[in-house]
Formats: sequence, C-alpha cells, structure tokens
Amino acid sequence: MTQTRSMPVSTHLPRSRMALLFAVMLTTAAGNTAMQSVMPSIGAHLKIADVWVSLAYSWSALLWMLLAPFWARRSDRRGRKAMMSLGMGAFALSFALCGTVLFFGLRGAFTGLSTILLFALARSLYGGFGSAAPPAVQAYVASRTNREERTRALSLVSSSFGLGTVLGPALAPLLIFPGLGLVGPFAIFAAFAVGVLVLLKLRLPDDTPSYAGRGEIMEEPFSPSSNPRIVEDHPDGSPDELPAAEPLHRGSDRLRWSDPRIRPWLLVGTFGGQAQSILLGLIGFLLLDRLDLRHAPDVAAGSIGLVLMCGAVATLLAQWGLIPTLGLGPRTSTLWGMGLCCAGVAPMALGRDLHTIATGFAICSLGFGLFRPGFTSGASLAVSRAEQGQSAGIVAAVNGSAYIVTPAIGVFLYNHSAWLAWALVEVLAVSVLAVSLLALKPDVPEGRR
Repeated sequence: MTQTRSMPVSTHLPRSRMALLFAVMLTTAAGNTAMQSVMPSIGAHLKIADVWVSLAYSWSALLWMLLAPFWARRSDRRGRKAMMSLGMGAFALSFALCGTVLFFGLRGAFTGLSTILLFALARSLYGGFGSAAPPAVQAYVASRTNREERTRALSLVSSSFGLGTVLGPALAPLLIFPGLGLVGPFAIFAAFAVGVLVLLKLRLPDDTPSYAGRGEIMEEPFSPSSNPRIVEDHPDGSPDELPAAEPLHRGSDRLRWSDPRIRPWLLVGTFGGQAQSILLGLIGFLLLDRLDLRHAPDVAAGSIGLVLMCGAVATLLAQWGLIPTLGLGPRTSTLWGMGLCCAGVAPMALGRDLHTIATGFAICSLGFGLFRPGFTSGASLAVSRAEQGQSAGIVAAVNGSAYIVTPAIGVFLYNHSAWLAWALVEVLAVSVLAVSLLALKPDVPEGRR
C-alpha cells in the first residue's frame, strides 16, 4: 500500500516554542525544590514529628516510579502536547490543593497529622500524573528537529531543568509574604503553572512530527539531582513502538535486573541513591536544629533555601563543567563522586553554623553531580543499543526507589541519634566505592569503544 507523504515541515523549532518548552521544565523543577525549602518549616509549625514530613513525599514518589514508564510510552501514541498539558495540569492542581490544605492546617482547621496526610493525598496527584510532562517535552523536541539541531535543543531543555533546581530554593524565601506565609510558594507556582498550561494550549501546535523521538523517563524532581539525558531515536524511525530488545545470551528477550552486565551498576546506583536521598531528607531538619530555629520556622526557610541552592549549583558545576571538561568516564566519575560525598558528610555532621553546613552539603552535591551521570551512563554503555529503552527504565526505577521510604528512615535515625544517620550515609558511600573498585571494569577511552 502506498502511503501519502505530508509536506515537509521545518526541522527548526521557533524560539517562542522552545521558550514554552523551557518554561514547562523550569516550572516543574523550581516548584518542587521551592516546596522542599519550606516543608521542614511547615512541619515545625504543625508540631509534628519530622519523619511525617518525609513520609508525605513517599506515596507520590511511589506513584511516579510506577507510572512514569506508562506516560512516557503513551506520549508516543496520544501526542506529546496532550501529555505536557496533563503533566502541567496535575502540577498546578496538586500545588493548589497542597497549598490550600497547608493554609488551613497552619491556622488550626486540622490537626498537624491530618494536615500532613491530606497534603500527601494532594501531592499524589502530581506523583500520578506529573511524570507525563518531562518525557513528552523531550520527545516533542526530538521529533521536530534533525540530528544537527537535536543535541543543542535537548541540551537546552535539560538546562532548564537544572536551572529550576537553583531558582526554586532561591525564590522560595522571597515568596513568603503576609497573608499566605509559608504557603506563598505553593500559590505562586500553581498560578505560574496555570499560565504555562494556557500558553501550551494556545501557542503550541499539535503533534505533526517530522522525525521520531522518545523522551527519557525521569525520577520525581523534588531534589536537585535529576539530570535528563539525550535518548537515541528508535532504530526503525517509528514513534509508535518501543525498541525491541536484542536476545540476551541466556535466551531471554527482556533485560533483567540480574543481568551480569548491569548488576554492578545497579548496586552502585542503589547504594549511592539511598545516600543522596538521606542527605536531602535531612538537610532541612538539620538546619532547624543546628541554627536553633525550631521556634522561628519562617526564618529557617531562607537558610534551607540557601543551602539547597548551593547544592544545586554544585551539582550543575559537576554535570555541566567537570565531567565534559575533564572527560570523566563512568567508573572514574562514580569513584570521585562518592569520595567527595564521604568528605562532605564530615562538615555537615560537625558544623554548627550555616557556612560550614552549606559547604559540606555543596561538597556532597558536587560528588552526587559526578556520581549520578556516571551511574546512568555506565548502565547505558553496559548494554546494546536496542536495550537502551529497557536500561533507561531500570535506571529510572532505581533512582525513584531511593525516594520512597529512605528519606524517612534517615530522618527517623537522625531524630534517634544523629550519628546513626551520618554513619549510614558513610556506609552507603563506602559500599559504592567498594563495588566500583572490585566489580566495575576500568573506563575505556572513547576512541576505543
């Protein structure tokens, strides 16, 4: 049967459309990191145990991990614009409901525990549907650009996500104003998301791609750790099918977690991801205690935002500067990253002032900025091209699983004895170093691959 070809369309995305896609990713990242800046202070106001604040993210993180692959695939069949709209709508509605619940909870309409449970329920809307937007943005760009423009365009989209992790903590203290108080960031980012959603509906054309493209499955972006990668096109150019895996040496057509090629990398990703999630879960409560701000939670939001911003900048320095400049391979990047984490935990554990704690957190974040791309690229290079989609899904599951219960476990240990939490982080980091030295093959120079 002869197919009628449509008229060729431009392979260059207009600046107005790139700006809109940039805004989608920026809003997602900035809103979530702004939320992370104020939640420890809100928990102090509600007079609930710190562990309940950490657990409030767990259900959302679990839903994100389970549903992200579904939405990433659905965007190829139902349209990228539709999935972007779904994700942004979920973000706006979730933030609005979270802000409403917290507004009334802080004014005594609900008990502290009831407030945080209702917050978790409202947050789950984002966990369930918010993951539709990031891969749809990447796939939209990839399907409308040729190879020459694609790398630059996807790098720009990725940079918007990184920029958001810096802007969110920086803006959060400025959005705490009379009337709304600590709920201000929720209201502002919900309103901004509605504006982006309206522009998406009015200004972004429906899907008429000239090239196939697929978006990366990403973990829930409430931390300055997510780093979307450029994903290769489907080998046969079809956007409607997932890549078929090459048969594995054991006769299976599915990449398994136990596959010896990726098993060491999954151990590395699991241990390192747990260490990072514990530190991110602890930092706000650590500052409340060390700076003696439990009695003035509104003031603490500024300090928490400052430290998170330092961490985000250090992460971006590693990912955008050190790795490409020094040409670090996956194993080397992982080793240096975990070494820096081990070193950075000490000033965080011993520091009694904002400068010392921020320095320690920045060192750890620099390490994680080296570790995360190292783990991701190492798992990718370990398998064949046809298995990249399956590998990316497994990597996303490993990354997402770290944020389900581990932050709450870290906070629980910290409240019992801070040294238990620091010791657990160090044990996890040293475990990554041991696996990397003993089980990972040395990096192969790019020209010899």
